[in-house]
This record gives sequence, C-alpha cells and structure tokens, in this order.
Amino acid sequence: MRKILLVLTLFAIPTASRSQSDARPEILVLGTYHMANPGHDIHNLQADDVLSPKRQQEITQLIEVLKRFHPTKIAIESDVSGQRATQQYSDYLAGKYTLSRNEIDQIGYRLAKELGHRAIYPVDVDGDFPWQRVVNYAKANGVADKFGDPYDYAGSDLVAAWYQRNIRIYHNVVALIGSPNDRILVIYGYGHLGWLRQNVADDPTVRLRKLADFTPQP
Repeated sequence: MRKILLVLTLFAIPTASRSQSDARPEILVLGTYHMANPGHDIHNLQADDVLSPKRQQEITQLIEVLKRFHPTKIAIESDVSGQRATQQYSDYLAGKYTLSRNEIDQIGYRLAKELGHRAIYPVDVDGDFPWQRVVNYAKANGVADKFGDPYDYAGSDLVAAWYQRNIRIYHNVVALIGSPNDRILVIYGYGHLGWLRQNVADDPTVRLRKLADFTPQP
C-alpha cells in the first residue's frame, strides 16, 4: 500500500521538481495554531494575545531558529489564486501595512522581510469537508463509527476529502521549487502538519527537515 501511495504522490508532483541529482530541495513544515483566533475550524483554540510582550519575545526566538534553515521561499496558508497576501506583503515592505495577529503576518511576513525576500508564496486551496454528513450519520445510528456502514462511507469520504486538500496543497508547494538548492518553509495550521510532512517524506525528490533539526539542544 505504501508503494501505491508513493506512486500516486509522484503523479501529483509537478514534473519540473523531479530531479535525480544528489542535491535535493529541502522542505520544512511549521505547524502553528491560528494566532488571530478566527474561529474557522470545528474545534478552535482560544489563545491569548499574540501581541503581548511575552508572545512577541517567543516569536522573535522562533524566527531566529527558522533563520537557521535559510529558507529561499516561504509558503503560507493563503489562497493560491488570490492576491491579498501578495499585496499585503508588498505593502509591508513599503511600510504601508501593519502586521495583524495572524500567524502569516507574525511569522511569515516578518521572517521573509528579515531574510530580504521580495515575495511571499500563497499555496492554499480550499476543498469539501463533509463533516455534517458524519454528524448526521452518527445521530441517525447512535454511534460515531469510523467508516460508516457498507455503501455509506461517511467517515471514509471525510478522510479522503481532507487528504485531497492536503495533497493539492503539497502540489502547490513543490511547484515553487526552481532548483535543487531551494529550501521551502511551509507555514500552516497545525491540523495539516502530519499530512504535509508525510507527503514530503514520501517524495524521494525532496528532503524533509524538521524544526528540531535547527533547535539548540539543552
């Protein structure tokens, strides 16, 4: 099954990123909570103010760790076909935009500017998330079954839809690769972390890096 998933993953990867060179592009996925408390998820974390001195100090420390990865491009959780993030970052460089509480701003924009990057890269794509179908199934049957009954694949279809969104996001990430020396930092909601990391790990054309690789050990 793992070999089958590997083959399917490779079909989802843009051809230009498939290099046979020993030098491979590196991808580091940073999973974060949603710092602005937007309330868009089914289960939402209520976090304290990221603009407080304590949180700002922690973000500064995180940015210093991320610099050790030396990212050449920073990918963010923003609509791949939209212009909002691109314009915001351009305005931020020009001193015309004040950073919001969003993790895209607090980590992505700040780090990109400090590294001298002229662009930020949205890679997000939306998708169906048939959660209500699972809820309806559970209420009707009095149980939250993982897979549903034969011919009623409520749980399975939910997982498949979530995987589809993440593999499309990964497709957009590797489309940014322009050379074997690229190092792509991906900043995403924590719920995507395991899926995106697995996609990187299953892709022999790139190298998976983790935050722990650049964190000083006590």
